[in-house]
Amino acid sequence: MSGFKTPYPDYDVLKKWDTPSWNDQTRAVVRRRLDAVPERRFLTEAEWALLETIAARLMPQPERDEPVPIVNWIDEKLAEDRRPGYRYADMPPMRDAWRQGLAAIAGEARERHGRDFRELSPDTQDALLRVVQAGEIDGRHWGDLPADRFFSELLLKEIVAVYYSHPAAWNEIGFGGPASPRGYVRLGFDERDPWEAEERDA
Repeated sequence: MSGFKTPYPDYDVLKKWDTPSWNDQTRAVVRRRLDAVPERRFLTEAEWALLETIAARLMPQPERDEPVPIVNWIDEKLAEDRRPGYRYADMPPMRDAWRQGLAAIAGEARERHGRDFRELSPDTQDALLRVVQAGEIDGRHWGDLPADRFFSELLLKEIVAVYYSHPAAWNEIGFGGPASPRGYVRLGFDERDPWEAEERDA
C-alpha cells in the first residue's frame, strides 16, 4: 500500500456512532474490534512473529502510526477453532494447515537463504512469498499441504479479511460499516446515499 492515497481523506466512519446508521448491536461489534484486541492464545511466539512479518509484506501499513492489528484476530480464530464450514480435500484441518504452512515458510527461508524469514530483506521476503504463491516450493517442508492453496485460501485471504474488518480500513475505502439498521438504498452504479462517504481527489 506504499504510495496509496485514499479518495476519502477526511472520512471517519466512527462519526456514524450516534446516528441512525448504527444501532446498539452494531456499536458493540465495532467497539470490540477497536478496544478488545485479543492476546496470543494459539500461535507460538515464533509463529506469531513470523506471521506478523508476513502480514506486513502482504498488507503493508507504513502510513499508520498504529497499524491495524491482524495476527491477533487470526490467532483468536485459531484458538477458538472457528472453521469456515468446509475444507478442501487436499488440505489438512485449519489449525494443522496454519502450523504446517508457517513452519514450511520458515523452512523455505532457512533452506534457500540460510536465515530466518524475519531476517531477510523485504525484497527477498516478497520473492519467497511469490514462490509459495506459485507453489514452486521444496516439498520436503510442505508434506501434504499444497503451498499455493495455503497461500491463497488461508494466508492471504485471512490477512486481507482481518484488515478490512477494521474501521481504519473502512475509512480509506469509504465504507460505512455494517448496514444496521439503516441499510443502503441507492445501489445502482455510481449512486450513493446521503449518509455515505463522498469520493473526492486526495
